[in-house]
Amino acid sequence: MKKSILKTLESKIKGEVHNEKYFRDFYSVDSSSYQLIPQIIVIPADKEDIIKTIKIAKKFKTSVTVRGAGTGLVGSALNNGIIVDMKKINSVKINKKSAIVGSGILKGHLDKELQNKGKFFPPNPSIGNFCSLGGMLGNNSSGSRSVKYGSTVDNVKEITFIDGNGKIITLPKNKKIGEKIFQNITIDDKKIPKTSKNSSGYQLKKVTSNKETHKIIIGSEGTLGIIVSAKLNILDIPKKKILFIIEYNSIFEAAKNSQKIIKTSPSTLEFVDKNTLKNIKFDFDKSTKCLLFIEYDENISKSEKELKSIISGKIIQKLNSVSDMEAWWRHRDSSLHYSLKSIKRELRIPHIIEDAAVPLDKMPKMFSVLKKIERKYKVKMIIYGHIGNGNIHVRLISNRKNTKMIKNIAIEYFNEVITNKGTISAEHGDGLARSEFVRKQYGQKNYQTFKKIKKILDPNNVLNPGKIITKKSTIVKNLEKC
Repeated sequence: MKKSILKTLESKIKGEVHNEKYFRDFYSVDSSSYQLIPQIIVIPADKEDIIKTIKIAKKFKTSVTVRGAGTGLVGSALNNGIIVDMKKINSVKINKKSAIVGSGILKGHLDKELQNKGKFFPPNPSIGNFCSLGGMLGNNSSGSRSVKYGSTVDNVKEITFIDGNGKIITLPKNKKIGEKIFQNITIDDKKIPKTSKNSSGYQLKKVTSNKETHKIIIGSEGTLGIIVSAKLNILDIPKKKILFIIEYNSIFEAAKNSQKIIKTSPSTLEFVDKNTLKNIKFDFDKSTKCLLFIEYDENISKSEKELKSIISGKIIQKLNSVSDMEAWWRHRDSSLHYSLKSIKRELRIPHIIEDAAVPLDKMPKMFSVLKKIERKYKVKMIIYGHIGNGNIHVRLISNRKNTKMIKNIAIEYFNEVITNKGTISAEHGDGLARSEFVRKQYGQKNYQTFKKIKKILDPNNVLNPGKIITKKSTIVKNLEKC
């Protein structure tokens, strides 16, 4: 069958079709800790190539998994069937209030194009220069500015995608499909995470009318359709910004203080623990356990006064020059790199519990939970993230071969996250790491809605099977060998 499908693809596709070992090996991994070797890689030249690929896959009963730049942390872009690399679908057109982009364009390239016109696209993942817009749409990415500007789902007007039947659809323009989706959305609100951002499951709560049906595609990890292009909201670059770096001698105090700071309407509110401090050339107090990065991009004088009146930590930097702010932001954005640099490869536990979020008032409780796990399983942790959204990234350090321990930690941590009205993933998605926990988080009614939406747009389960909706446990399966 493999030779038959290969020949069929090669005869129909204008772009590239590969099954050489080195191609299959390259596309078997991404920035996660997983490895799945695909059969074939297609690099489409246009949307017609994607349509043909899906129809051929359907005929030969294999899967199609879309891939952007491969920067995902949970294995969303990995599968055994056909991988579709969108790098050539990279057009960009900038208007006054919107940008129409191909899903293969890199965020760094879009940022430069927008900057030349005095504009910006608010979501800003720390890997922003290297991730693709399709990946951001697929994962509902966000970043440090989400406390003010929201996630990707909050900044998109329109999505054009190809569904599991090979049909090209634009939402919310296609009213027939939109109405079908909207009519099938029933929600158990008690089981929906009460967080300010969420990238787990499908975005049911965001689809409040027929005009918002495109939002169901955002964060769906290529399981409902392959995104070809999107119409993005863009904004004017703020004329002024100010960044405060505040040190604390307790992560619990920083978490409590954040509940007051968020009320001053910062554009960012970020957290890094002492592990990141080791990589910053600055004379920190010996008792410093963590830092908060707080930025404002409007009402700066008023915000500064409010901030100073409520903080319990010590301001160690007040920055308003672009170069100085960028230097400190590089340290925050390098937290993942710093953590990996300090951990031997065999001690790097996969990205599994690294992206949960809870309501901000539950943050001190979650820090206590993490400390308890640290003691119980004798693991070390590196913690950083978007504390303004209650979203903390956790890197575990221990023997990665102890897969039973890894799964037990995940079960224990996610139980606490769900109990505290949180989400198992705030911005990175479910992928291979967390999809098996989606049903528990959302409950039967919401999960059945997910399955209905999947049936509408991908009735034969061609698109990225095993992600979001799954009966299989993949959390410690297919881990890349050290």
